[in-house]
Amino acid sequence: MAVIIKPLVTEKMTKITDQSSEEKTYKVKGETRTKKAEVKYGFVVKPDANKIEIKKEVEELYKVKVISVNTLRYAGKRSSRYTRAGLIKGQKPAFKKAIVTLKEGDTIDFYSNI
Repeated sequence: MAVIIKPLVTEKMTKITDQSSEEKTYKVKGETRTKKAEVKYGFVVKPDANKIEIKKEVEELYKVKVISVNTLRYAGKRSSRYTRAGLIKGQKPAFKKAIVTLKEGDTIDFYSNI
């Protein structure tokens, strides 16, 4: 199976995880409402993986309950550089990112097995 390549541990994803794990209160037409905390984590997955496969693998690997999976596809970027041999052109590989929302109370510790 192995559709997950690696977890995303970047500053941007850490900020998303921290913001989503707090309850938020806001006012709508004078009424105060509260949005529940939903913890979100990011993973780099294979480009041909679907949401069902991603959900199954995260639940098996980390023993958590997944509520939803959002996916984003990134195209490979073209790059070129000048060398002594001349201009070299290439392309970085395409990849897919999955943002997984967990049930309230569940967490994933990426650093537990280091």
